[in-house]
Amino acid sequence: MNKLESKYKSILSDYPSLFKINEIFRMNHRFSANIIDRCIPLFGEKWLVNFEKIVSSMFTNEDAVAAAVKGYSNFAINSMRLQAEFERTRKYKAKSYEQTSSEVYFNERHMMEEYLPGLLLSHFLWPHHYRQLQFFEGAFISEMRVANADSFLEVGIGTGLYSALLLRNLPDIRGVGIDISPSSKKFTEVQLAGLGVSERYRVELRDITATESPDPKASWIVCVEVLEHLDDPVAFLRSLRLYMAPGAKAFITAAVNAAHSDHIHLYRNGNEVLDHLNEAGFTMEQCYIGAAYKPTSVGVPVPEAAAFIVY
Repeated sequence: MNKLESKYKSILSDYPSLFKINEIFRMNHRFSANIIDRCIPLFGEKWLVNFEKIVSSMFTNEDAVAAAVKGYSNFAINSMRLQAEFERTRKYKAKSYEQTSSEVYFNERHMMEEYLPGLLLSHFLWPHHYRQLQFFEGAFISEMRVANADSFLEVGIGTGLYSALLLRNLPDIRGVGIDISPSSKKFTEVQLAGLGVSERYRVELRDITATESPDPKASWIVCVEVLEHLDDPVAFLRSLRLYMAPGAKAFITAAVNAAHSDHIHLYRNGNEVLDHLNEAGFTMEQCYIGAAYKPTSVGVPVPEAAAFIVY
């Protein structure tokens, strides 16, 4: 077998978008050459089906797939570069929320060509991100299904992936997404249209901290990887709590020890995230904390995904 050829080539032939992604990685992005081969035995058929569905809905031709892979590669390389600097200094680069908003969230070219495709693919290619998705589906979506949930709110939609999972898994549910970035709105709407679920969802461009008394309130809230992007996560969490109806539950996550261009608040462990949740008035029901990889040596900080179901 050619050393550039995947040992799962026959399996991937049933998943044309993933086959193409794998081919591009092996030919053009050698640092990620074996990344799909590593994920297939870890996550199996469901991973293949879900990943193929999302990629084919969002990137509808070979050029779009190639551009997404290039965006992911730049996203990952920048993350690794910043992580190496973080390992040395134990600090994120000092930035304000206003600065990162200008440089990232309102920079349409950066968002559409690198940040959003990179973040979307990372949720399937980085094991700790995908395991967080599994926790979301197995613990939170399952509970919503049992409760016959009919609506949800996602604050900080990013790529729209978590809203997409809810809309696909709960065919009668309707959702609202809130974000400040026009690019996130556009990216999400394209994805949901490709999945055939857009008629049950709308996106609002606004900042929840500017709303004093939201109405109506939500019974189910999703907020994924927002806290580390803020100057004052607790103030944001208190605003988020105002959106919760009596008896409501929320799925809230944060990136821990994970340097990136728009990460401001450094959480050094999951307990620090939980402390902020408690300070804002939340109570934990379940949690998932997963590391990206094994530390290179004792004491070296490793990126983690920290997810909490709270009420």
